[in-house]
Amino acid sequence: MQLFFNPNISNNDKEFSFDKEESRHIVKVLRKKVGDIIHITNGKGWLFEAELILADLKHCTVTLSNISRKEPRDYKLHLAVAPTKMNDRFEWFLEKVTEIGIDEITPIICDNSERKVIKQERFEKIIQSAMKQSLQCYLPKLNPVVSFKDLIAQNIDGDKFIAHCEETDRKSLKSQVNTNSSTLILIGPEGDFSVKEITMALDAHFIPVTLGKNRLRTETAAIAACHSVALINE
Repeated sequence: MQLFFNPNISNNDKEFSFDKEESRHIVKVLRKKVGDIIHITNGKGWLFEAELILADLKHCTVTLSNISRKEPRDYKLHLAVAPTKMNDRFEWFLEKVTEIGIDEITPIICDNSERKVIKQERFEKIIQSAMKQSLQCYLPKLNPVVSFKDLIAQNIDGDKFIAHCEETDRKSLKSQVNTNSSTLILIGPEGDFSVKEITMALDAHFIPVTLGKNRLRTETAAIAACHSVALINE
């Protein structure tokens, strides 16, 4: 199944038209023609089965023949991750956690962060592409960049964890995560969280956790955390 994404499509629509870029992809790349069936999601849980009634490089139109709503996962996962020095590593992380299953991503700026600016629009496109590739109907939310201090000061529901490498008392993440719950996990930059940040997180009632015996890169740690939560909730 080829899944398309458009946030503007509604379950009340009878017809829908694609923009020039998507229309060209449908006709030129996928070689779709009138009468072919395609699938569309708005990233809000709705899946639309549609029949192509106009196949033009600049303007494709479909009629919506079957509309269904997909149930969300029984758990919610929010990862707050420090942007990596190399953009492509953070992009890889976004792609993989979207494929595995995540609800919300927040880039955080920490004391040891080497990158403090992100490409929001590009990152959102990567998330959209990964959602379509993995045939999901819920688009993860990518929040704007926020400082570590401001993030932990927020009123956050559910379980809160900070994964760090300091040799202090830490529990295994998989032993602490509850099933069918809301979870926030903090993942630090290449230089890890500072001692001050760890103390601040503990004071804000974050639980310190470890992701294993090996020291992991930021993006690897984030993917490992995401996968651990997904496995626990299977």
